[in-house]
Amino acid sequence: KQLILIPKIEDYIEYMINIILKLPRTEKFNIGNEYKLSLYKMMYAVLYINKINRKKQVLEGIELLNKIDTELNCQRIYLRIMRKQKWIDIKKFDVSMSKIYEIGKIIGGLIKNYAKNN
Repeated sequence: KQLILIPKIEDYIEYMINIILKLPRTEKFNIGNEYKLSLYKMMYAVLYINKINRKKQVLEGIELLNKIDTELNCQRIYLRIMRKQKWIDIKKFDVSMSKIYEIGKIIGGLIKNYAKNN
């Protein structure tokens, strides 16, 4: 069974890749690469969580969810920098932040669920 989070993250990554490709050339290879690495780390952790046995590896699941939450916080900072430098417009910033917010709510719910079952 696939987590509801997976398609949301796929959509978010696709949206952000399109934004990163339109950054100024120097920033595409600096902040853009950092952002992409953060996206891919988050995606890997979500896919791994989807595969682990919840009863045996609850603590590992909570740890991975906390890492995903940390990546989301880094991505928020990257977005704020992009907005302040005017590399992205306010609409793209707002859409990106809303996608992060939605993913963050799901992550928070999963953390609570894992903690409750521990």
